[in-house]
Amino acid sequence: MALWKDPSVKEPGTSEPTPLPVEPAVRPVERTGPIAVDTARRPADRGPAKESLIAADVTIEGKIEGSGHVRIAGRFKGDVNVQGNVTIEQGAHVTGQVNAATIVVSGEVQGNIHATARVELLETGVINGDVKAAVLTVAAGSRMRGQADFGWGEQGPGGK
Repeated sequence: MALWKDPSVKEPGTSEPTPLPVEPAVRPVERTGPIAVDTARRPADRGPAKESLIAADVTIEGKIEGSGHVRIAGRFKGDVNVQGNVTIEQGAHVTGQVNAATIVVSGEVQGNIHATARVELLETGVINGDVKAAVLTVAAGSRMRGQADFGWGEQGPGGK
């Protein structure tokens, strides 16, 4: 018994074999202009910037540069220079300079910090170095050893 239908065999009660439709395997496509690119699928166009993470059980030595956000939960030795935000988690330890738009510290930083927007020193945060920021927020229980310059615009105190 055949498991397929042979097109040359006549169907019972008909005089002609049943033709099977034949379609080309590949159909040519005509291009009349430039090829459109789906830019919505590019990672750079998707929502807010992505965040890079140094996990709690990771130790890295080097340099971080870029335009995205960085979250450090482990140990990092080296300079961090990003245009986005830097978050130093509770239990994390950073040894080096940190430059970013916004820096949130709930871990420990051994080095100077420079934020173009603001620095948030949370209650478990420790900074051993100088801080320069447009806005500095310090929570009760946090610790800092160094100089703090904040509230100064490019023209002077209070932006005057």
